[in-house]
Amino acid sequence: MSSNWGNHIKLSIFGESHGPSIGMVLDGLPAGEPIDMEQLRAFMDRRRPGKNRMSTPRSETDEPHILSGIYRNHTTGTPLAIEIYNRDTHSSDYAQMDHVARPGHADYTGHLRYCGAQDPRGGGHFSGRLTAPLTAAGGIALQILARRGVSVGAHIASIGPLEDQLFDPVSLSAAILAKPGQKAFPVLDDSAGESMQQLIETCRASQDSVGGVVECGITGFPPGIGSPMFDGLENRFASLLFGIPAVKGLEFGAGFDAARHFGSQMNDPFTIQNSTVQTKTNHHGGILGGISSGMPILFRVAFKPTPSISRQQETVDFQKMESVVLSIRGRHDPCIVPRAVPCVEAAAALALLDAWMEKTK
Repeated sequence: MSSNWGNHIKLSIFGESHGPSIGMVLDGLPAGEPIDMEQLRAFMDRRRPGKNRMSTPRSETDEPHILSGIYRNHTTGTPLAIEIYNRDTHSSDYAQMDHVARPGHADYTGHLRYCGAQDPRGGGHFSGRLTAPLTAAGGIALQILARRGVSVGAHIASIGPLEDQLFDPVSLSAAILAKPGQKAFPVLDDSAGESMQQLIETCRASQDSVGGVVECGITGFPPGIGSPMFDGLENRFASLLFGIPAVKGLEFGAGFDAARHFGSQMNDPFTIQNSTVQTKTNHHGGILGGISSGMPILFRVAFKPTPSISRQQETVDFQKMESVVLSIRGRHDPCIVPRAVPCVEAAAALALLDAWMEKTK
């Protein structure tokens, strides 16, 4: 199993959902970077479970314990290690998961890959619980990027069929990017957010779940960073974003909608504004040929509905090789999208910092 990522900023994530702890090691950070721990805690708290009826009742503090790499509130330049303790585990809820496949989960495929040696409790290393150390790592990267004038922000673009307004692809500002993250429910249009919350509550009450889309925007990232072919900016974003459980789709700029238009409609005309080269529109989402163009970087991430639902579902016992009916126990989110917003921001920040380090080294 490889849970390592990065070219210049190297990330390693360890632990299981119901093990004693989870955590991460982040190597390659520049030395002497000030790290505000209260700011990091506040960022991680946006992902933390157990805060309201829309999330899992599992209650974890998600306190980041620094093991190495920070001294006197500054990075040392050596590997930065953070550990997060698991306190509220109900492992008995998963007693049969080592041989009964939960629909939509990696129980069966994980069994095939690791020959039954994997930890099945709470999904083990496949669990969304592992996004807590990812968020910690991204929170560090966000602070470093912010001092370089780069702003990263995301919001819920949709829950089921309900949609929020989207970021302006041309006139996007740092202030607009920051607004959703300052709210309990991270949307731009609060009335749309209220409707989304009602839908999530309906799913919770009916023992069902619902998916959605997160939109992420970036401003202040310099042009000319990235590479063509296999190591472009889109590739780096994708390699991290698809590490977030339940991510099933990703599009940049106009994305799939571009396939329904003509080149004359999708090409972004170049112009000179304030002595810099810009584009009048931004269908390309701030990336051309894998390299940043200087326009706002925009992408959207699709999340499937939480597969853990309490309704009875058909499945199999793959040890006995017989069909069974499963009613999943445990504590789960009726919609993971609200808590996924900071995870998307964290993944974006790590991808940006890694690419930036390559450019400046």
